[in-house]
Amino acid sequence: MDYLKEYRNWCASDALDAEERAELAAIAGDPAEIEERFYCELEFGTAGLRGVIRMGTNGMNVPVVRRATQGLADYIRGIDGGAARGVCIAYDSRRFSERFARETACVLAANGVRVRLFSTLHAVPQLSFAVRHQGCIAGVVITASHNPKKYNGYKVYWSHGGQAAPEQAAEIFACIRKVPFFTARSCDYDAAVQDGRIGLIGAEEDEAYYAATKSVLLRPELLKTRGGSLPIVYTPLHGAGNIPVREILKQAGLSRVYVVPEQELPDPEFPTVAAPNPEDPGAFRLAMALAEEKGATVILATDPDSDRLGVAVKKRDGQWSVLTGNQIGCILLHHILSERRAAGTLPDNGVVVKSIVSSRLADAICERNGVELINVLTGFRFISEKIDAFEKSGEKTFLFGFEESFGFLAGGFSRDKDAICAAMLAAEACVCYGERGMTLYDALQEIYKTYGYYREKVTSYTLEGKAGMERIAACMEELRRHPLTEAAGISVCAVEDYAENCRTRSDGTRERIGLPKSNMLRFLLEKGAWVVVRPSGTEPKLKLYIGANDASEAALERQLAALFDACDGMLRERLGL
Repeated sequence: MDYLKEYRNWCASDALDAEERAELAAIAGDPAEIEERFYCELEFGTAGLRGVIRMGTNGMNVPVVRRATQGLADYIRGIDGGAARGVCIAYDSRRFSERFARETACVLAANGVRVRLFSTLHAVPQLSFAVRHQGCIAGVVITASHNPKKYNGYKVYWSHGGQAAPEQAAEIFACIRKVPFFTARSCDYDAAVQDGRIGLIGAEEDEAYYAATKSVLLRPELLKTRGGSLPIVYTPLHGAGNIPVREILKQAGLSRVYVVPEQELPDPEFPTVAAPNPEDPGAFRLAMALAEEKGATVILATDPDSDRLGVAVKKRDGQWSVLTGNQIGCILLHHILSERRAAGTLPDNGVVVKSIVSSRLADAICERNGVELINVLTGFRFISEKIDAFEKSGEKTFLFGFEESFGFLAGGFSRDKDAICAAMLAAEACVCYGERGMTLYDALQEIYKTYGYYREKVTSYTLEGKAGMERIAACMEELRRHPLTEAAGISVCAVEDYAENCRTRSDGTRERIGLPKSNMLRFLLEKGAWVVVRPSGTEPKLKLYIGANDASEAALERQLAALFDACDGMLRERLGL
């Protein structure tokens, strides 16, 4: 892309408003900034678009949103009956989210595509549910999930309620690329609402979602009688979870829910946190102070679009432990399987699905309970695809799915990570264990004693801009040419290259992996340890995952620390950090 030519084209466009023109004029004397904004266009991948809010082809802005929506509309109109089925749209609390959602609605409506737009900000799982409940061909959520405040995004969902599959995303992107910037058709928002081309949805759809969510409760009567005994602190981290999480907990019978006042209302600046991410222990600082005041032993936190759930629990010594996504997932999994087994409702064809970088403790829990576990690639869309296939074939009954990155799902009525449902189940687990005089932290220790000690560690290396992406690509290429043979003195038994869909064992034998292709390397080590390296699909990051297990907690901690130090040092050297 000729970035200077593209910059001049944008500056000359009469489709921009005064503020947009001023932003472009302000960088006229900065060639490096112009190149950064115009050297490429945002890639439309399986997570849709995501980028920094700024003018340019490589940013999230009105022209980019309109163009993407025109391409989506063209794709939908090419499907028999697609335009009539329509698109459901939701948005979170980020900067320009409501504006981008309305622009999306106006472009679709101008192209004759039926629109159902949430009238207020809503969570990702509510949109996923609504796509299926409303019978839509697709859905769009304006969100950048847990990214820093300078980001926003445009996620596309399909009729099964999950994100668009990789092949389909490529087809949609091909349609988008055929659309010249500033040529998207649009219409007046108020007029389209008045004549019904844009239909607004809200309370009725919410109640349908709440009813479906409560159907996965395992001990609803216990919550009705004992839910009032459990004080819970909750923080929406300035996002879309505030209303739905509080409402589902209230309807389930949990009446002592205290919301962190400083983080209660939507705020695109996220002023109380470095990043609105429940994976960050720092996000719990204000919640912990409130929990001490209210005598709560559990804290729930959701990210801005409420698809990720974080949990902090109080230990016997009075200290707080912020659980990892793997720990939360395994607590919920154990709760679901043990309660269903006790009630005699665990189906013979039950199945659990998790990402390949998530804890192998889940494998041990499923094996002990006689439940099949399926591993899929990173990205919740792969879990949703499995749920859709199970529903169509009737071969298996989906029980639970999770990713280590704080994404959990039960029931399958929503087809993406669902922090609203997960918050309800975590609260139910608290009440159930409370009947035995235990906290969730006690429950986790009981799980370890039963199944063995498992630990994982995840870190990422952020390298922004064009140069950063090139360094990440070079690092992955170097790892393919010269893969790990050992780490911290532990030998590598096999190397799995998902870009080649091939597993190479230490004796040289090769075999196919049987999963879709992905830019990811997994190293299987002796003693059950493993290492994964992959670029993020939504952020300018290279990610490192490490997992290990041992009968002794102390030995496990030593092994994990040594593995991390070895792999972290190796990657930093190769990335030039």
